[in-house]
Amino acid sequence: MITLKEALQLSKDELQSFKDDLKSKIEANSELNAYIDVNNVGDGVPIAIKDNIQVKDWSVTSASNILQGYIAPYNATVIEKMHQAGLSPFGRTNMDEFAMGSTTESSFYGKTQNPHNKDCVPGGSSGGSAAAVGAGLAIAALGSDTGGSIRQPASFCGIVGMKPTYGRVSRYGLGAYASSLDQIGPMTQNVEDAAILYDIISGHDEKDSTSADMNDKVSDKLDANRKLKIAVLPKHIENASQAVKDAYEKAIQALKNAGHEIVEKELMDAKFDISAYYITATAEAATNLARYDGIRYGNRVEGKNLEDTFIQTRSNGFGDEVKRRIMLGNFVLSSGYYEAYYVKAQKTRHMIKEQYEKIFSDVDLILSPIAPSTAPKFGELENPMDMYLSDLYSISVNLAGLPAISLPICKSEDNMPVGLQLIANAYNEQTLFDGALSLESEIGYVN
Repeated sequence: MITLKEALQLSKDELQSFKDDLKSKIEANSELNAYIDVNNVGDGVPIAIKDNIQVKDWSVTSASNILQGYIAPYNATVIEKMHQAGLSPFGRTNMDEFAMGSTTESSFYGKTQNPHNKDCVPGGSSGGSAAAVGAGLAIAALGSDTGGSIRQPASFCGIVGMKPTYGRVSRYGLGAYASSLDQIGPMTQNVEDAAILYDIISGHDEKDSTSADMNDKVSDKLDANRKLKIAVLPKHIENASQAVKDAYEKAIQALKNAGHEIVEKELMDAKFDISAYYITATAEAATNLARYDGIRYGNRVEGKNLEDTFIQTRSNGFGDEVKRRIMLGNFVLSSGYYEAYYVKAQKTRHMIKEQYEKIFSDVDLILSPIAPSTAPKFGELENPMDMYLSDLYSISVNLAGLPAISLPICKSEDNMPVGLQLIANAYNEQTLFDGALSLESEIGYVN
């Protein structure tokens, strides 16, 4: 598969020929279920788009039954920026319903398979985007990351996935899960492509009230030779699998070989991250999904009266995981529990942000796992709590609003990709990409 950097140099005829071949390849690998549908009529370099990002005149459903038949009336800001840079949305990729999940099994369209082992999950919620890039069915893709939903599937599928600082990429046109956590980001074959795609989609947007008023670019200033001070977390990885621990040690040695200074730091117990995250995320999700009632939005199921229409529409339209998170969110926001749960979660979130600020007062980057293991097999996460606990390494980044990038380090004994993440302080994307490029160059991973 050609890289994004190479594709941007193709002539119009070469690009059309490539897109025709790509569509045939996608059809030949349809069992992966990475794409929901493909549209190769647009001009420009083809980029796969997660099914919760608005593309004008496309069916965009967040992989949910409740949005079947919805046609997007406008482009998300990231799509407009892609068009301006000579890129074209190419197809909708599969995802967990409303981005709620870690395996892409909750999709209305059925599960996506991991291209490295079809018995394994591709991760989630951006599993379709990760599988498409990992299988060579996309040059690059856009995903969204609320608690690791770009980085974790990128790790499971052996690709690069980057979550920007909160506010660096406009959320206008992104189907909201948890508004204070969501960020759109690039999923690519290598770090340089991630930097190029990040530059294209980032920047201030007056349509997004949380958009940072910053427009600086990073891809033309990448420096793999820049020497950085990088924190490692020896106690933080104690609960990780041996494959992840081995990859962590390999990455540390590679960073030392590249001339970076390694220091040991500690983060607070990840159980606090999980509690704060799921209280915050489900509370915001319950609020955001209230609009899907069959009247304002949603595939209506007629009831006996207005109240029954609401109940029937939501009962039939939402899947089990979405219902579970709506109920949990309404519980933590309810009278009598708001102070006990939601307010405490916000205080904990502030503590998490402060601990990162303390670490970044002394270092440039943090090296961390993304998931406690390689991609599990379908059915291995037996209950929702198992799935929630699998996010313990990724969610604090979203709670603190920081940028992070996942990149593949090695293969496990069973030949599955193992990825790790580098985390930077807010708005330090240049440092993040420089460190990631250095690690990628030293590791020399081959998918």
